[in-house]
Amino acid sequence: MAMTAPAPPQRRWFDAFAWAALALLILTTAAHLATKPPAMPAYEDVRADWKPSEAWLYDRDGRLLDSERVDFERRRMAWVPLADIAPAVRSAVVASEDKRYWSHGGVDWLAIASAARTRLNWGETGGRSRGASTLPMQLAGFLAPDLALPGQRGWLAKIRQMRAAQALASDWSREQMLEAYFNLVPLRGETQGIGAGARALFGKKPADMDRTDAALFAGLLPNPAAGAETLGIRACRVAQGSGGAKDCGPIRAAAATLVSGERIAELDPALAPHLAVRLLDKPGKRVTTTIDRRIQEAAIVALRRQLSGLGADRVRDGAVVVLDNETGDVLAYVGGVGLKSTAAQVDGANARRQAGSTLKPHLYAQVIEHKWLTAASILDDSPVQLDTASGLYVPKNYDHSFKGPVSVRHALASSLNVPAVRALVIDDVQQFRDRLWALGYHGLVEDGEYYGFSLALGSAEVSLVEQANAFRALANAGRWTPVRFSASDKGEAARQVVNPAAAFIVGDILADASARTDAFGADSALRLPFWAAAKTGTSKGMRDNWCIGYSDRFTVAVWVGNLEGDSMRAVSGTSGAAPVWRDVMLALHAGSPGKPPAMPADVEAKQIALPGTREPPRREYFIRGTGQAEMAAAPAAARRPRITSPVSGSVYALDPDIPLDRQRLGVAVSGEVTGYRLILDKTMLGDADAGQQILPRPGSHILTLVDPGGRTVDRIRFTVR
Repeated sequence: MAMTAPAPPQRRWFDAFAWAALALLILTTAAHLATKPPAMPAYEDVRADWKPSEAWLYDRDGRLLDSERVDFERRRMAWVPLADIAPAVRSAVVASEDKRYWSHGGVDWLAIASAARTRLNWGETGGRSRGASTLPMQLAGFLAPDLALPGQRGWLAKIRQMRAAQALASDWSREQMLEAYFNLVPLRGETQGIGAGARALFGKKPADMDRTDAALFAGLLPNPAAGAETLGIRACRVAQGSGGAKDCGPIRAAAATLVSGERIAELDPALAPHLAVRLLDKPGKRVTTTIDRRIQEAAIVALRRQLSGLGADRVRDGAVVVLDNETGDVLAYVGGVGLKSTAAQVDGANARRQAGSTLKPHLYAQVIEHKWLTAASILDDSPVQLDTASGLYVPKNYDHSFKGPVSVRHALASSLNVPAVRALVIDDVQQFRDRLWALGYHGLVEDGEYYGFSLALGSAEVSLVEQANAFRALANAGRWTPVRFSASDKGEAARQVVNPAAAFIVGDILADASARTDAFGADSALRLPFWAAAKTGTSKGMRDNWCIGYSDRFTVAVWVGNLEGDSMRAVSGTSGAAPVWRDVMLALHAGSPGKPPAMPADVEAKQIALPGTREPPRREYFIRGTGQAEMAAAPAAARRPRITSPVSGSVYALDPDIPLDRQRLGVAVSGEVTGYRLILDKTMLGDADAGQQILPRPGSHILTLVDPGGRTVDRIRFTVR
């Protein structure tokens, strides 16, 4: 059997070396692949992709009004350039986190060797956990979160992070890496980056942070959730290491304040939170509004003072809107002021509430415009019942009294309800609803029949912004344009909605302090030391109180009430919203009082007398051609004969405990009815002027009024149960 000769020693050595080299190559390749980090983005891409969580609202002069949190994943501000970070902060962070930052290539090998020696000699508990982690390594973890996942502290994970840091150091400048680090570093809670951290933790801009702030900021980085004692010790070590104060007492006190969360972010004035919610919808959005911060602050102060004075047990909420008459710019928008509100997040300036008497000026402007009434026309302020599809409508005045014959001027200035309803009967509910829509009341989506005669008294729901802009149209001689919240809002050509002469006459009535004396007194909050027109209103159940008015330059609208819908207690038009309106108006016109408008060419002034009323002779304004020297209530003989009681649609119930012959229904008629007769269910009842009484029987009945020639003049239907 042949024997194989053993390989020479040189060959065996070569084979072993080859196998070892192959194994080393395989291990190196495997290690290289196992530690390959994800690709690092370019600095420019990181900047371009940065989205703050906030959006900002500015006034017309570029002053910050408010900010709004839009992205709730992280709280971060706009990207902060390195030059806008205080040098003390930059130095403290580099000194405490990576003292050889400016000289190494992404990995500090001396720090790694020191950390390894520390672990060999004393174990992991003796050294800082981030002692060898450079700023580029931490930045790599911010850019690629899988490099810094919890539990990845093995040597392979560390090598991946080191390789990523070297890639960053080769592609980015030192300034770019440091800037990105400050913006991406996670801080206390959900705060990210020095922009949000400086504001939330120190109440400052990054450029305004001092040495104590710098030490605390650097002390937070190893563990942002650290308690006050741990943070104070770390911050003191940072301060002493950079040659700071030897006494750590102030630093520890500042650490306790920071951890307690007592410091309020002073950089956010929070002057228009409701408008911020309305206009800010994207992270990083910056909106320059038409708001004037000075006027906004004055409106807030006036509303807060009034609500505090009234007390939360009477009324909790309010809102103010101020418009520039010429441009439509919103100069102030206060949706609420908090205090003891139970619905502080609701925007009171945009919420729809019952208008109350504030729609009456638009009604009277329409009937005056059509020349159906004048400011001197007489309306009857006496009980009235109107038959509607939903039953009888019986309007009453605010004080439950009646004034008899009154002029339109007195009726509007004193906000009498019954004359307003009579004016709407003269006008038309649908026509009035269409006028309100043209004035921007776009919450009135139903037709006139839906609202009925109660529309004259403000049964419809409107917003404060709509109210302000509709009254602004009166201030602008009947021309309407939309409001503007920012300079970029596209304007519209003015629409002539109200006749200029009618707008002038209504404005003069609303500015007439003597005409409203009966209802508001001689020296109410509506009386200013300069010309201004104003109208108050209170909704059903005392749930809403309004005051809207204008001067030659500004329109101010105020609402007070309870946003949850419960009634106010002992708050009226002049004690609720009017004082706020007055304070804002006075602030707007400080040193420059309002001026009365010029009389239009188609308006004429006449001296008139009003016999049969309580109103003295006066000088009155008319649309040219409608003026009269004397205005009086029509005598009974001149009025159209009609049945005034029972009212058509009435339902009466018999009382079983009262004898039937004692339950009679009186019939009343108006006008000159000599020779007229009444017919009940085709049976002659008798003369209309004889004070007839009906002995009712259960069922539906028709009562007819006929003239001497037998022609039907009026007919009503009523029911007895």
